[in-house]
Amino acid sequence: MSMASTDFISKYKWPLIALVIVLIIIGGIVGMYNSFVTLDQDVKGKWSEVENQYQRQADLIPNLNTTLNRYMQFEKSTLMEITQLRSQWQAASTDLEKDTVGMQMTSSLGRLIATFEAYPDLKTIQTVNSLMDELSGTQNRLATARGRYITSIQAFNTAIQQFPGVLFARMFGFIGREYYHAASDALVTPHI
Repeated sequence: MSMASTDFISKYKWPLIALVIVLIIIGGIVGMYNSFVTLDQDVKGKWSEVENQYQRQADLIPNLNTTLNRYMQFEKSTLMEITQLRSQWQAASTDLEKDTVGMQMTSSLGRLIATFEAYPDLKTIQTVNSLMDELSGTQNRLATARGRYITSIQAFNTAIQQFPGVLFARMFGFIGREYYHAASDALVTPHI
């Protein structure tokens, strides 16, 4: 090293150390912020997956209603309830409302599937069987999507509550998310 560079380093040693420390802190804060954004987007994506499965379930209802009405006049009240819940789900404006009505819709469809099991003649009709298989598959996908959503919320909430994230999360506008809660009337569902 030349004498000029040695003089520069010794002259500005402490300001350079302070600059490096400030850059490390800024880098850590930026990394933390980016981590919060990634986790927040993951939660939103997982909710979208849940909502997508509710939409799939809602889309099956008109076909189911038409098919079952064509083959028999059974469980009219259940079919009307499911149709009404589908309309309520489509009109819901918040995630919580959509989830609450979606769970009610799932519960009603579960009762319909249980009723379907009691009608052996319906089981011989391929269209009805296909729709019931679709509904059962959709309910399984909903359970899986909800589980992923809960896991995603857990990761997000943990990140914003751990040190040093807790110091910056609120400053950046990140607040904890509520975990999924099943509606009390949806806790007992028939075995499918």
